[in-house]
Amino acid sequence: MIDTPRPPAPHRVLVVLGTRPEAVKLAPVVRAMVASPRFEPVVVTTGQHREMLEQMLTALEVVPDVRLDVMRERQDLHGLTSRLARELGAVVAGAPFDAAVVQGDTTTAYSGALAAFYEGIPVAHVEAGLRSGVATDPFPEELNRRLVARLARWHFAPTAPAAENLRREGVPVEDVEVTGNTVIDNLLWVVGRGLGTSAFPPARTGGGPRIVVTLHRRENQGDTMAALARTVADVADARDAEVVLPLHLSPAVRDAVLPVLGDHPRVRVTGPLDYLDFTATLADADLALTDSGGVQEEAPSLDVPVLVLRRTTERREAVDAGAAALVGTDPEEVRRYALDLLDDPGRLRRMASVANPFGDGRASARVLERLDRDLTP
Repeated sequence: MIDTPRPPAPHRVLVVLGTRPEAVKLAPVVRAMVASPRFEPVVVTTGQHREMLEQMLTALEVVPDVRLDVMRERQDLHGLTSRLARELGAVVAGAPFDAAVVQGDTTTAYSGALAAFYEGIPVAHVEAGLRSGVATDPFPEELNRRLVARLARWHFAPTAPAAENLRREGVPVEDVEVTGNTVIDNLLWVVGRGLGTSAFPPARTGGGPRIVVTLHRRENQGDTMAALARTVADVADARDAEVVLPLHLSPAVRDAVLPVLGDHPRVRVTGPLDYLDFTATLADADLALTDSGGVQEEAPSLDVPVLVLRRTTERREAVDAGAAALVGTDPEEVRRYALDLLDDPGRLRRMASVANPFGDGRASARVLERLDRDLTP
């Protein structure tokens, strides 16, 4: 009787996520692992976006194996980081993981990478190499992603410029893999299934444009965000626009936005939209005004031009390609730029027609191919 060789044991991989963007960008990686006999994912959620996360994970067909509860009301970064380090450390202590996967630039990502590093677990960084060039902008995300780069074994860069950033910082060329961005994998998965409901009315209420607005960035909170909210009102009034603004749960965001836009007749302020509904809403828009990183990546695949309400962006590819414009946070400059663009249909169409520079929908497959190759004895 001939013995049939047993297939090698699957790679047991810790996947750490805690925020909505992390869930969106790691969901296709987890789904691909679940579908592969080569991987055994163990998904840990930290609850950094506790209220927003569970419904999204269900919609994205991701089932957490461990649920942490790190958030406390008005918790500062000191408290969040120390709680994450302690609780993630307890998860990985002595556990037989072959690798750990973190995504992006959140405090969850940094703490997950650190906890894994302390236990000798090699770290894979998805969406590696993004840089604004300013350590405090965005805060604390720019520093978080630089720190994760120092801890990671694999650097999965979404674009060639991101990979070049890592090489300039001394990351070995062989440790960097250009994959595209997993957010495009997930976007195409959602759109292909026709999931989500737009927050815009089914029929347009007037002749003006439809604009989706997101504001949440920490460095914009306070007076800057209140001024940007007033600019949104001005643009809506000046061009009879329909505006949808999904409001972040942060008290600081709500304190800045609601007094200005809460009762505005042309602005629909909603609660946080789940990922499926937000994707449908974004696809229904003519223009996006945002300080979000994810919107800069997703909108080009939906043919929606983007005005980035920040002083810097680590996603220069969209700006360089012409799908987005970095307009800053000065209220008058934002107002002028938005109105000029809305008054130039040809320019608006050109921005909408730019091919997405962030990927082709196969990023997750490339991540798994590299991990399998390096983890297989």
